[in-house]
Amino acid sequence: MNENVDISLSKAACQQLKKALAEAGKKAVHLSVREAGCSGLEYVMDYADAPFDNDLVREFDDFTLYVDKDSYAKALAGLQVDYQKDVLSSAFVYHNPNKKGECGCGVSFTI
Repeated sequence: MNENVDISLSKAACQQLKKALAEAGKKAVHLSVREAGCSGLEYVMDYADAPFDNDLVREFDDFTLYVDKDSYAKALAGLQVDYQKDVLSSAFVYHNPNKKGECGCGVSFTI
């Protein structure tokens, strides 16, 4: 389902996803949230071959982002995704305007 999806990805996040997708031989990523962790929800990003029935679709230059419609309505609208790398680690960083709190380790969040 093509709808206006206001999830943005930084240049670094796009580059990292493009690289990972090329290595995996995939052309799309699926984004959702699930109940987990000590605060309630966590982000789930997986490779995808096709959207699920109720997925929202956002096209980027070199790949497609499929977003679970229920997750989008519940917790992902307005999400900004970045990719940060330093000497010791690298990770996707989620800037979520819907987030009301998070656990101490930053893995799960509440809305």
